[in-house]
Amino acid sequence: MGVQVRLPTMLRKHVAGQSVIQAEGGTVGSLLTELGQHYPGLHTDLTGPDGELHQFINIYVNDEDIRYLGGLGTPVGAGDVVSILPAVAGGSAGR
Repeated sequence: MGVQVRLPTMLRKHVAGQSVIQAEGGTVGSLLTELGQHYPGLHTDLTGPDGELHQFINIYVNDEDIRYLGGLGTPVGAGDVVSILPAVAGGSAGR
């Protein structure tokens, strides 16, 4: 059993429409690297050329925000659930 990675609708185009994929990795960073090998477009949408997450991407490990854990160095293992969520902004200027 690997790590379960949950993807929002906007990223599913890179994984044949799947909402959940399985991956391996000892840390969130290595998990993203492994995903990038199988799904290059997904990696591009998540990280910049420097390998860091785009600022509008939020990642949670078992419902805990990695910004408050160890960032990309946050450990992950079999049975963990990683949720990738884009930041959402917007509203109506007329209200």
